Amino acid sequence: MNTLRRVYSTEAGELVAQHSTDDLRRKTLQPVQTYANGTVKSLPLEERTPIFTPLGIIEAEMVTFYESGRLKRVFPLNGKLSGYWSQEDEGRLADAVTIDTPAGTINAKVISLCFFEDGSLRSLTLWPGETLSVETPVGRVETRVGISFSPTGRIRSLEPAEPTPVQTRIGMVTAFDPDAVGITGDLNSLVFDNEGQVAAISTTLSMISARHSSGGEFIFAPEFRESLCSESEREIVPMRMLFDGQGVEIAKNPKSEPAYVAFADYEIRSAAFLPQLDNLSMGLMCSV
Repeated sequence: MNTLRRVYSTEAGELVAQHSTDDLRRKTLQPVQTYANGTVKSLPLEERTPIFTPLGIIEAEMVTFYESGRLKRVFPLNGKLSGYWSQEDEGRLADAVTIDTPAGTINAKVISLCFFEDGSLRSLTLWPGETLSVETPVGRVETRVGISFSPTGRIRSLEPAEPTPVQTRIGMVTAFDPDAVGITGDLNSLVFDNEGQVAAISTTLSMISARHSSGGEFIFAPEFRESLCSESEREIVPMRMLFDGQGVEIAKNPKSEPAYVAFADYEIRSAAFLPQLDNLSMGLMCSV
């Protein structure tokens, strides 16, 4: 299918919008989206094209922009997955990019790069299966899915690729979220505040005890759900903790009402949570 060839003048270069389709990767003609003021918002490209970015020239099949016209996000590939074209097929077309980031120079396959409006790197989303070893405020962390950065260039969040013990305000907590989905690296389960302390963390391998000054004690531990592998098996649901200067908010599963535990009222400690030792089948999640 062919339609009228359209060329758009952008800060990323003269770009030709997609105007044809094929039988495998690009079966549909994706529209160009614009803001109310006429500025291009989302622009699928006819072919992989060298794009001028704050990190240098990167080949892309899809770009998005802010209303101001500044570059927002770059997608090296833009194929449509289907029964005829799999993620593995698309992945074979992906090339590693080498870019300088606040976390150092990286070389990896990426799904997308996102920029703040001033041109600084906001996040990078890794291709499935790609990992990076990243130096963080709590040490080096093997990372999957993606990394996000603050406007000042500090690491704001990342997704641990494996269970990783990290120091928090309540002791060591093993960071890992088996439910993490690699759609975007903008939001991740291990989050740092402006001082480099852990601000949020997900875990399936740590539990929390909170002893009140009156002597009462509460235990917070990850819960279980029916496994996607089998109705007769269970798998662990990640427990989420959010820290502020006064305490910690704990949600034992995404649907539960979180509990807030104040540092001033409770002695809070972390400990290992290892129910997998009783049933090794719980240690592996088929949804990962």
